[in-house]
Amino acid sequence: MATAHGITRDEEIYDYLFKVVMIGDSGVGKSNLLMRYTKGDFNIESKTTIGVEFATKTVTTQDKKVVKAQIWDTAGQERGAVGALLVYDVTSAQSFKHVADWLKELKQYADNNIVILLVGNKTDLRDRREVKKEDAAAYADQHQLAFIETSALDCSNVDLAFDRIINEIYKVVSHSAVGAGDDEDDNVLAKKGGSSAESTAATGKGPLTGGKKSGMKLKEEGKSGGDVKKKKTKCC
Repeated sequence: MATAHGITRDEEIYDYLFKVVMIGDSGVGKSNLLMRYTKGDFNIESKTTIGVEFATKTVTTQDKKVVKAQIWDTAGQERGAVGALLVYDVTSAQSFKHVADWLKELKQYADNNIVILLVGNKTDLRDRREVKKEDAAAYADQHQLAFIETSALDCSNVDLAFDRIINEIYKVVSHSAVGAGDDEDDNVLAKKGGSSAESTAATGKGPLTGGKKSGMKLKEEGKSGGDVKKKKTKCC
């Protein structure tokens, strides 16, 4: 099966496999964010996702580590995830109100050390905005979440959002691996592989259990995303 870059899984070599989930109300644009990041596409007639949907993207860190991100656009896949994008629609106060419920569910089922990025999507709809950027930023600060606003339609900050969370996960996981020496837990990272690594990402065990809290404050949006380099999508 081909990945986002057209490389078959059997041919692909990577150092780390990260399971990342996208959660939030229906209609906030999760599927289009995922499609924009992994394929450079946008579907104006996108409908509610039914069933399980995921895509993969491979990036290379500044220290030449290859990271494969397996990104799930569906609720109920929180277990085993090392990162989450909690998405709301800036034109829907209701979707922002429900962020608290999604966060509660995430913390109930995901690992304590999961990296969470709060994402306000659809910033292109400026005249329909209902959620102020400063209110969302204050909420993120209160709950120790990273925060960014995006537009899947015009591609604003889409790559930056995903790259930032992948970069932060890499920092946490690589730090944990250094602390553990050569005895790396298979549930912490997946090394050099295809099918065996795929099954590791799908395990129900906490990938970062035993790791230290990182105080996960990411850089302000618009600044450098850090240590992740990537292939550009069609729009950016």
